[in-house]
Amino acid sequence: MKRREFIASAAALLVSPRRSWAQGTPRRIGVFGFLDPIAREAWRSGLREKGWIEGKNLLIEYRYAETPDRVPTLVAELMALTPDLVVASGPQAAVALKSATTTIPIVFVAVADPVGIGFVQSLSRPGGNMTGLTTVVPGNFIGKQIEILRELVPGASKIALLVNRDNPMQRQILADEVPRTARELSIALLMVEATTAEELDTAFASAAAQRADAMVVFGDALTVRQAPRVVALAAEHHLPAIHLFRILADGALVIYGPEIPDLFRRAGGYVDKILKGIKPSDLPVEQPTKFELVINLKTAKALGLIVPPSLLARADEVIE
Repeated sequence: MKRREFIASAAALLVSPRRSWAQGTPRRIGVFGFLDPIAREAWRSGLREKGWIEGKNLLIEYRYAETPDRVPTLVAELMALTPDLVVASGPQAAVALKSATTTIPIVFVAVADPVGIGFVQSLSRPGGNMTGLTTVVPGNFIGKQIEILRELVPGASKIALLVNRDNPMQRQILADEVPRTARELSIALLMVEATTAEELDTAFASAAAQRADAMVVFGDALTVRQAPRVVALAAEHHLPAIHLFRILADGALVIYGPEIPDLFRRAGGYVDKILKGIKPSDLPVEQPTKFELVINLKTAKALGLIVPPSLLARADEVIE
C-alpha cells in the first residue's frame, strides 16, 4: 500500500466513530420498574427537552416484573444488553439493579431516602454508580400526612399504615420515622400489610377490624397499579385515607406528595448528562421541588367529613 493511501485509511478509521455519532448512532438505555402512563409521558418529555428522541437517537428497553420471582430474569436481560445506563423506577427496582452492576450508571427515581437505604454516600456526593431523585425530604413526611388526616378527622387517635414490606424504603421508614412520629404525635399507628393485589382486601379489613380512624397509604408500584382497588376498598370500609400519588385522586379523599411526573421529567436531565460523559458520582441527588395537596370533596361528603376552610385554602386542587 502506498504511503498516501495508508495515511488516508488510518484517518478514516480515526474519524469514523465521530462521524457515526454525528449522524445519530442511537445510544441504548434500560428502564426497570413500573411507570404509569402519565409518568411515562413525562419521562419521554424530559428526554425530548434534552434532544433525545426514543426510537431515533435513543433506544430504550423497558422491563417490569409483575411478581418478585421474575426480577432476576428481567434484570439479567437488561444487563445482557450492556446499556449505557439504566433507570430504576422505585426502590425495589433500584435494589435489584444495584445488586446486578457496580459499573453501569444507575439513575433512580422516586426513592424516599437513598442515603438511609445505602444507595448513595450523601445527596451532594453520591459516590459509586448511582444517583437520581427522591420522593420526599426525609425526616417527618409521615408526620405531615398524619397532621393533614387529623384536620379532616378531628380526634383521630388510631391510624392504620398500609405498607408493603417487600419495599426496602418502606422497611426503612417503619424502623425509623414511624416510631418517632407515633411518640411525637402521641398517636397509635397500626401496620397492615399487602405485598400483592389480593392481600389489599385483607389489609383493609384488618384496619377496619382494629377500628382505625383513618389510614395512610404508603406509595409504591403496588398501590399505583391497584389504584382503583385501593380507592374502592377505602370507601367500602369507610376509611378516610391519605395517599402519596396524584394518580389516585379520582376517588381518593386526599393526596399529599411530590409531583411524580415532574421527577420523571427531570430524570431526563440525568440521562443527558451521563450519556455525555458525566459520572453518576459527580451528579448530586435532587429532591422534589413540587408537592401537591389535592382534596376530593365528593369523597369527603360520602365519608361524612367536613373539610375545614384552612385546609381548602392550602389545597393545590379541590375536586368537586
